[in-house]
Amino acid sequence: MKDSPLVSVVVPTFNSERFLEDCLRSVNGQTFGDIEVIVVDNYSTDKTREIAEKFGVSVVLFRGIRSRARNVGAGLAEGEFVLSVDSDMELTPNVVSECVAKAENGFDAVIIPELSVGEGFWADCKALEKVCYIGDDSIEAARFFKRSVFETITGYDEGLVFGEDWDLNQRIRKAGFRIGRTNVFIRHIEGRMSLHKTLPKKYLYGKTLKYYQQKHPFETKQQLVLIRPAFVKNWRKLAEDPIHALGMFLMKTCEFALGWLGSKCEK
Repeated sequence: MKDSPLVSVVVPTFNSERFLEDCLRSVNGQTFGDIEVIVVDNYSTDKTREIAEKFGVSVVLFRGIRSRARNVGAGLAEGEFVLSVDSDMELTPNVVSECVAKAENGFDAVIIPELSVGEGFWADCKALEKVCYIGDDSIEAARFFKRSVFETITGYDEGLVFGEDWDLNQRIRKAGFRIGRTNVFIRHIEGRMSLHKTLPKKYLYGKTLKYYQQKHPFETKQQLVLIRPAFVKNWRKLAEDPIHALGMFLMKTCEFALGWLGSKCEK
Protein backbone atom coordinates (compact mmCIF):
# COMPACT_ATOMS: atom_id res chain seq x y z
CA MET A 1 0.00 0.00 0.00
CA LYS A 2 1.30 3.45 -0.90
CA ASP A 3 2.27 5.58 2.09
CA SER A 4 0.14 8.68 2.43
CA PRO A 5 2.00 11.93 1.65
CA LEU A 6 2.93 14.49 4.27
CA VAL A 7 1.01 17.79 4.21
CA SER A 8 2.66 20.89 5.68
CA VAL A 9 0.21 23.42 7.11
CA VAL A 10 1.72 26.91 7.36
CA VAL A 11 0.07 29.37 9.77
CA PRO A 12 1.38 32.97 9.97
CA THR A 13 0.56 34.62 13.29
CA PHE A 14 0.72 37.96 15.05
CA ASN A 15 -1.05 38.39 18.39
CA SER A 16 -3.38 35.59 17.36
CA GLU A 17 -4.32 34.18 20.76
CA ARG A 18 -8.01 34.90 20.17
CA PHE A 19 -8.31 32.48 17.24
CA LEU A 20 -5.23 30.26 17.10
CA GLU A 21 -6.37 27.53 19.46
CA ASP A 22 -9.51 26.82 17.41
CA CYS A 23 -7.45 26.97 14.21
CA LEU A 24 -4.93 24.40 15.44
CA ARG A 25 -7.66 22.22 16.92
CA SER A 26 -9.32 22.11 13.50
CA VAL A 27 -6.03 21.01 11.95
CA ASN A 28 -5.64 18.29 14.56
CA GLY A 29 -9.21 17.21 13.83
CA GLN A 30 -8.57 16.41 10.18
CA THR A 31 -9.53 12.98 8.91
CA PHE A 32 -6.18 12.92 7.09
CA GLY A 33 -3.42 11.94 9.48
CA ASP A 34 -0.01 12.85 8.04
CA ILE A 35 0.20 16.57 8.79
CA GLU A 36 2.94 18.83 10.13
CA VAL A 37 2.16 22.35 11.32
CA ILE A 38 4.53 25.29 11.00
CA VAL A 39 3.62 28.50 12.84
CA VAL A 40 5.54 31.56 11.62
CA ASP A 41 5.11 34.20 14.30
CA ASN A 42 5.78 37.92 13.89
CA TYR A 43 7.02 38.36 17.48
CA SER A 44 3.59 38.30 19.14
CA THR A 45 3.28 39.96 22.54
CA ASP A 46 0.28 37.88 23.65
CA LYS A 47 -0.03 34.12 24.28
CA THR A 48 0.22 33.08 20.62
CA ARG A 49 3.46 31.12 21.00
CA GLU A 50 2.30 29.54 24.25
CA ILE A 51 -0.86 28.26 22.54
CA ALA A 52 1.13 26.86 19.61
CA GLU A 53 3.51 25.06 21.96
CA LYS A 54 0.53 23.59 23.85
CA PHE A 55 -0.39 21.85 20.60
CA GLY A 56 3.18 20.61 20.18
CA VAL A 57 3.84 22.99 17.30
CA SER A 58 7.28 24.47 16.79
CA VAL A 59 7.21 28.23 16.29
CA VAL A 60 9.48 30.07 13.88
CA LEU A 61 10.03 33.72 14.79
CA PHE A 62 10.12 36.05 11.82
CA ARG A 63 9.51 39.75 11.44
CA GLY A 64 7.79 40.64 8.18
CA ILE A 65 4.57 40.81 6.18
CA ARG A 66 2.20 37.89 5.69
CA SER A 67 3.34 36.91 2.19
CA ARG A 68 6.95 36.67 3.39
CA ALA A 69 5.90 34.67 6.46
CA ARG A 70 4.06 32.20 4.24
CA ASN A 71 7.15 31.77 2.09
CA VAL A 72 9.34 31.24 5.15
CA GLY A 73 6.99 28.52 6.38
CA ALA A 74 6.84 26.85 2.98
CA GLY A 75 10.63 26.94 2.80
CA LEU A 76 10.80 24.96 6.06
CA ALA A 77 8.10 22.50 4.99
CA GLU A 78 9.00 18.83 4.62
CA GLY A 79 5.68 17.82 3.09
CA GLU A 80 4.89 16.97 -0.49
CA PHE A 81 2.04 19.48 -0.21
CA VAL A 82 1.71 22.90 1.42
CA LEU A 83 -1.52 24.32 2.82
CA SER A 84 -1.55 28.01 3.75
CA VAL A 85 -3.99 28.82 6.55
CA ASP A 86 -4.54 32.10 8.38
CA SER A 87 -4.76 31.95 12.17
CA ASP A 88 -8.41 33.08 12.15
CA MET A 89 -9.50 30.17 9.98
CA GLU A 90 -10.92 26.78 10.91
CA LEU A 91 -10.77 23.75 8.63
CA THR A 92 -13.79 21.50 8.35
CA PRO A 93 -12.73 17.86 9.00
CA ASN A 94 -12.25 16.65 5.41
CA VAL A 95 -10.38 19.64 3.96
CA VAL A 96 -6.93 18.08 3.84
CA SER A 97 -8.09 14.64 2.68
CA GLU A 98 -10.11 16.15 -0.16
CA CYS A 99 -7.23 18.42 -1.19
CA VAL A 100 -4.84 15.47 -1.32
CA ALA A 101 -7.38 13.47 -3.35
CA LYS A 102 -7.63 16.35 -5.85
CA ALA A 103 -3.84 16.50 -6.14
CA GLU A 104 -3.60 12.76 -6.67
CA ASN A 105 -6.15 13.15 -9.47
CA GLY A 106 -3.91 15.54 -11.37
CA PHE A 107 -4.48 18.99 -9.87
CA ASP A 108 -1.44 21.07 -8.94
CA ALA A 109 -3.22 23.50 -6.62
CA VAL A 110 -6.61 23.49 -4.92
CA ILE A 111 -9.11 26.22 -4.04
CA ILE A 112 -10.94 25.71 -0.74
CA PRO A 113 -14.11 27.83 -0.61
CA GLU A 114 -14.49 30.04 2.46
CA LEU A 115 -17.47 30.79 4.63
CA SER A 116 -17.35 33.95 6.74
CA VAL A 117 -18.57 33.56 10.33
CA GLY A 118 -18.91 36.41 12.79
CA GLU A 119 -21.13 38.47 15.07
CA GLY A 120 -23.18 41.55 14.36
CA PHE A 121 -24.63 43.31 11.35
CA TRP A 122 -21.39 43.86 9.44
CA ALA A 123 -20.32 40.25 9.93
CA ASP A 124 -23.63 39.16 8.40
CA CYS A 125 -22.93 41.48 5.45
CA LYS A 126 -19.49 39.95 4.99
CA ALA A 127 -20.98 36.43 5.19
CA LEU A 128 -23.42 37.30 2.40
CA GLU A 129 -20.56 38.65 0.28
CA LYS A 130 -18.44 35.51 0.75
CA VAL A 131 -21.32 33.20 -0.18
CA CYS A 132 -21.61 35.00 -3.50
CA TYR A 133 -17.97 34.22 -4.30
CA ILE A 134 -18.29 30.43 -4.02
CA GLY A 135 -17.38 28.98 -7.40
CA ASP A 136 -16.03 32.28 -8.77
CA ASP A 137 -12.49 31.65 -10.07
CA SER A 138 -11.82 35.38 -10.39
CA ILE A 139 -12.17 35.90 -6.62
CA GLU A 140 -11.36 32.59 -4.92
CA ALA A 141 -7.70 31.60 -4.79
CA ALA A 142 -5.83 28.35 -4.14
CA ARG A 143 -4.45 27.66 -0.66
CA PHE A 144 -3.26 24.10 -1.16
CA PHE A 145 -0.29 23.42 -3.46
CA LYS A 146 2.08 20.74 -4.57
CA ARG A 147 5.28 21.98 -2.97
CA SER A 148 7.17 21.48 -6.22
CA VAL A 149 4.69 23.78 -8.00
CA PHE A 150 4.85 26.36 -5.20
CA GLU A 151 8.63 26.42 -5.53
CA THR A 152 8.52 26.58 -9.34
CA ILE A 153 6.25 29.64 -9.16
CA THR A 154 8.59 31.06 -6.43
CA GLY A 155 5.82 31.36 -3.86
CA TYR A 156 3.98 34.50 -2.82
CA ASP A 157 5.10 37.87 -4.16
CA GLU A 158 6.64 39.58 -1.15
CA GLY A 159 6.07 42.98 -2.71
CA LEU A 160 2.33 42.63 -2.16
CA VAL A 161 0.37 43.28 1.02
CA PHE A 162 -2.84 43.09 -1.03
CA GLY A 163 -3.91 40.40 -3.48
CA GLU A 164 -0.97 38.07 -2.87
CA ASP A 165 -3.38 35.11 -2.92
CA TRP A 166 -4.90 36.22 -6.23
CA ASP A 167 -1.47 36.89 -7.68
CA LEU A 168 -0.12 33.44 -6.84
CA ASN A 169 -3.27 31.75 -8.12
CA GLN A 170 -3.02 33.60 -11.44
CA ARG A 171 0.67 32.86 -11.88
CA ILE A 172 0.00 29.16 -11.29
CA ARG A 173 -2.80 29.15 -13.85
CA LYS A 174 -0.85 31.16 -16.44
CA ALA A 175 2.09 28.75 -16.08
CA GLY A 176 -0.19 25.94 -17.29
CA PHE A 177 -0.77 24.17 -13.99
CA ARG A 178 -4.19 22.80 -13.10
CA ILE A 179 -6.25 24.26 -10.26
CA GLY A 180 -9.09 22.27 -8.72
CA ARG A 181 -11.53 23.02 -5.93
CA THR A 182 -12.99 21.17 -2.97
CA ASN A 183 -16.60 20.66 -1.99
CA VAL A 184 -15.72 21.26 1.67
CA PHE A 185 -15.08 24.61 3.29
CA ILE A 186 -12.83 26.72 5.44
CA ARG A 187 -14.59 28.83 8.06
CA HIS A 188 -13.11 32.34 8.28
CA ILE A 189 -13.83 33.58 11.80
CA GLU A 190 -14.41 37.32 11.69
CA GLY A 191 -15.45 37.82 15.31
CA ARG A 192 -17.50 40.95 15.98
CA MET A 193 -16.95 43.13 12.95
CA SER A 194 -17.05 46.90 12.85
CA LEU A 195 -16.15 49.24 10.02
CA HIS A 196 -13.75 51.33 12.08
CA LYS A 197 -11.67 48.21 12.79
CA THR A 198 -11.74 46.62 9.33
CA LEU A 199 -11.39 49.63 7.03
CA PRO A 200 -7.84 50.68 8.07
CA LYS A 201 -6.59 47.37 6.62
CA LYS A 202 -7.99 48.38 3.23
CA TYR A 203 -5.96 51.58 3.39
CA LEU A 204 -2.82 49.50 4.00
CA TYR A 205 -3.71 47.11 1.18
CA GLY A 206 -4.07 50.06 -1.17
CA LYS A 207 -0.38 50.83 -0.86
CA THR A 208 0.50 47.99 -3.26
CA LEU A 209 -2.69 48.27 -5.32
CA LYS A 210 -1.00 49.81 -8.38
CA TYR A 211 1.68 47.13 -8.37
CA TYR A 212 -1.00 44.43 -8.41
CA GLN A 213 -2.86 46.21 -11.22
CA GLN A 214 0.33 46.39 -13.28
CA LYS A 215 0.89 42.65 -12.88
CA HIS A 216 -2.68 41.63 -13.70
CA PRO A 217 -4.48 44.35 -15.67
CA PHE A 218 -7.09 42.04 -17.22
CA GLU A 219 -8.04 40.29 -13.97
CA THR A 220 -8.22 43.60 -12.13
CA LYS A 221 -11.18 44.63 -14.28
CA GLN A 222 -13.22 41.80 -12.75
CA GLN A 223 -11.83 41.86 -9.23
CA LEU A 224 -11.54 45.54 -8.37
CA VAL A 225 -15.01 46.72 -9.25
CA LEU A 226 -17.88 47.48 -6.90
CA ILE A 227 -20.44 45.43 -8.85
CA ARG A 228 -18.56 42.17 -9.29
CA PRO A 229 -19.80 39.47 -11.68
CA ALA A 230 -20.40 37.25 -8.64
CA PHE A 231 -22.99 39.73 -7.34
CA VAL A 232 -24.80 39.78 -10.68
CA LYS A 233 -24.81 35.99 -10.84
CA ASN A 234 -26.16 35.73 -7.29
CA TRP A 235 -28.66 38.58 -7.50
CA ARG A 236 -31.40 36.34 -6.10
CA LYS A 237 -29.41 35.76 -2.88
CA LEU A 238 -28.97 39.50 -2.54
CA ALA A 239 -32.62 40.22 -3.30
CA GLU A 240 -33.71 37.73 -0.62
CA ASP A 241 -31.73 39.66 2.02
CA PRO A 242 -31.96 43.33 0.97
CA ILE A 243 -30.89 44.85 4.30
CA HIS A 244 -27.60 42.96 4.45
CA ALA A 245 -27.14 43.37 0.70
CA LEU A 246 -27.34 47.15 1.10
CA GLY A 247 -24.96 46.96 4.04
CA MET A 248 -22.58 44.86 1.98
CA PHE A 249 -22.48 47.43 -0.83
CA LEU A 250 -21.97 50.23 1.70
CA MET A 251 -19.10 48.29 3.23
CA LYS A 252 -17.58 47.58 -0.20
CA THR A 253 -17.88 51.26 -1.13
CA CYS A 254 -15.99 52.26 2.02
CA GLU A 255 -13.36 49.57 1.38
CA PHE A 256 -12.83 50.81 -2.16
CA ALA A 257 -12.53 54.40 -0.96
CA LEU A 258 -9.91 53.51 1.68
CA GLY A 259 -8.00 51.34 -0.80
CA TRP A 260 -7.95 54.21 -3.30
CA LEU A 261 -6.65 56.59 -0.63
CA GLY A 262 -3.96 54.08 0.28
CA SER A 263 -2.92 53.78 -3.36
CA LYS A 264 -2.39 57.56 -3.45
CA CYS A 265 0.03 57.26 -0.53
CA GLU A 266 1.93 54.21 -1.80
CA LYS A 267 5.60 53.99 -1.04
